[in-house]
Amino acid sequence: MNSFLLRPSAFVPAAVAAALAVVPFAADATGQPFWLSFFARILIYAIAASALNLALGFGGLVSFGHALFLGLGSYAVALPAAHGVSDGWLHLLLVLGSCGLLALLVGAISLRTSGMSFIMITLAFAQMGYFLFVSLKAYGGDDGMAVSATSRFLGLDLGSAGPLYAVSWLVLLLLSWWMTRLRSSAFGMALRGARQNSRRVQAMGLQPQRIKLAAFVLSGMVCGVAGMLLANMNAYVSPSTLAWTVSGELIVMVVLGGMGTVYGPLLGALVFLGLEEVLKGYTEHWMIVMGPLIVLMALLGRGGLMGLLERLDQLFVGGRDAAGDGVSAGNDGAADKTAAPAEDQAGEASWQPR
Repeated sequence: MNSFLLRPSAFVPAAVAAALAVVPFAADATGQPFWLSFFARILIYAIAASALNLALGFGGLVSFGHALFLGLGSYAVALPAAHGVSDGWLHLLLVLGSCGLLALLVGAISLRTSGMSFIMITLAFAQMGYFLFVSLKAYGGDDGMAVSATSRFLGLDLGSAGPLYAVSWLVLLLLSWWMTRLRSSAFGMALRGARQNSRRVQAMGLQPQRIKLAAFVLSGMVCGVAGMLLANMNAYVSPSTLAWTVSGELIVMVVLGGMGTVYGPLLGALVFLGLEEVLKGYTEHWMIVMGPLIVLMALLGRGGLMGLLERLDQLFVGGRDAAGDGVSAGNDGAADKTAAPAEDQAGEASWQPR
């Protein structure tokens, strides 16, 4: 227990998750329902950012089109609801099926390229999805549409703030547990190995492209689930959910929290959306202030917020640089260079699937 409390990289995410669990009770006690919806939005975007982290952080796939799956997940709820379908299980099946098939198509085409070409192709698919839903005038077009029948699971209505928040928190908790297990699994190590050196993975008899494609499909499906929760929270969907700016925001959350870490997307979503809300209270030109702050945090916090917490671990429990007689000022710079998530550094030497 003492070692857990002395490790900020473990204690802080656990404390954040525990604090998020009591938000509904605090909002009810203070009579401030706004905080319930605000933190529900943070949870939902944390789920979407975690989904992107699977492709970006673990697989090195810089997708600028994940808003496509977020928007498709939202419309997979709104379109059936417009025809009176409120069965949540059917909504979930449509979300997973449509997002999985689309991610398979987008990934199969995009993974034929790499680098900037991969980024531009994923962006192009997202823009095609955006203009497709804009053209659906029968379903609101550019103005969007109301979700007339929210998802219901065995009497649990996600249109209600309390159940939606509880489900979002539980989904994020299960997703974090799954990502932790996946990271150390044979598939996860092969995926990280493919990110670092695809030729070496191929020399071992594995198919790096297929591994990356599987990760991309899983990422798209989980992002679609976040879109489903977002549609129920807002009771409204719009093509703006598929805009490239939303994809950019998800990337910023992942980078800010720490790419390739399990809890980084949660911390990134919390800081990004929290900072946005605070700045909005002071000025309508909050984006002018937000941009430089994000750049500054990215420059100073190598490895994101989780990288910063891992460096604090070394201060409290002692890292390899602090294990000797002392640490010279010149060695501090070397420590910073290795500040990227310790999990990934360990993976560089032991990524071989077991």
